Amino acid sequence: MIPPRDRVLYSPHAARPEISWPGDARIAVWVAPNIEHYEYTPPLTSEARDPWPRTPHPDVQMYSYKDYGNRVGLWRMADLLDELDIRATVSLNMAVMDHFPEVATLIRDLRWKVMSHGIYNTRFSYGLTEVEERAWLIDTIESLHRHTGLTLRGMLGPAISGTLRTPDLMAELGLIYHTDWAHDDVPVPLAVQEGRLISVPYSFDLNDAPLFGANHDSAYFVEIAKRQFDTLYREGGKVMCLALHPFLFGQPHTIGDLCEILRYITGHDDVWMTTADDIAEHYLAHHYDTQLAHASSLLPARSA
Repeated sequence: MIPPRDRVLYSPHAARPEISWPGDARIAVWVAPNIEHYEYTPPLTSEARDPWPRTPHPDVQMYSYKDYGNRVGLWRMADLLDELDIRATVSLNMAVMDHFPEVATLIRDLRWKVMSHGIYNTRFSYGLTEVEERAWLIDTIESLHRHTGLTLRGMLGPAISGTLRTPDLMAELGLIYHTDWAHDDVPVPLAVQEGRLISVPYSFDLNDAPLFGANHDSAYFVEIAKRQFDTLYREGGKVMCLALHPFLFGQPHTIGDLCEILRYITGHDDVWMTTADDIAEHYLAHHYDTQLAHASSLLPARSA
C-alpha cells in the first residue's frame, strides 16, 4: 500500500507546466448533481452514517426533504441543463437506479456521465476490509453498466469517505479519476500501485450542501460562483466544478439562481462545458506524463 504522504507529489501552482483544453478554451467547467438516496431507517453500524440525528429513526421531516430531490428537484434541474445543452456528471448513489429506474432512464436519455457516490449516502466505505471494498467497487461498476450501459470512470466517495487503499483499488478496477481530493484547481496525478489515476477538481466550497447548511442562501451561491469563475477564467487552464444537490437547487425558489449562474458562465467565450470523464481523459492523454515528470523533478530539491 502506498503511504498517504506519497500519494500526491507536491507541485506549486506558480511553476508547473501549463494545461490546455480542447478548442483553446480558457477554462473547463463541469456540473455535478449529487443524486443521492438516504435510507428511511439507516443501519446503526460503525460503517453507517446517521444523516438525521434530530430524532430517533425514522425522521420523516428530513427523509422527505432529501426525497424531494429525486421526486421533483432532479427533474426541474434536468430540464434547465437540457435547455442550456449542458451534460452533467452525476455523483450517483447506485441504489437510486434500483429504487427509481426512471432516474437511470433520464441519465441515458440526456447522455449524462456518472461517477460513483457509493451505494447509499447513509453508508460510509471507511470500515471495509480490502476484500469487502473491492467487492463494493465491483458492485458499483456492474450496477452502472447494468442500468445504463455506461462504463464507470470515476468516484466521489459516499459522504467523501474511503480507506487508505481506495485509490489503488480504483485504478486496479479501471477507474481513472477520483474527486475526493479537493486540493487543486487542475487535475493532479495520484500515485497508485498499478495503472494511472488522477484527481479531478471537485468543490467543498462551491457546494450548495455545506453552504446552505451554514445558513447561506442561493443568492450568496450565485455571487461566489461568479467570483470563482471570473478568477479561474482570467488565470486560464483551470477547472471549475459546480457541486449541486437537487433537493436544494431543484427547489422552485432556487432554480432561477442556478439558471443565472449557468447563463453567466455560458455567456463567455472559450468555455469548455464538459464532464469529469472528458476532463480526466483529456488530461491523461495530454498532460499526465508532463506533470508527473515535473513534480518528480522537485523531489531532490525538496528533500535536500
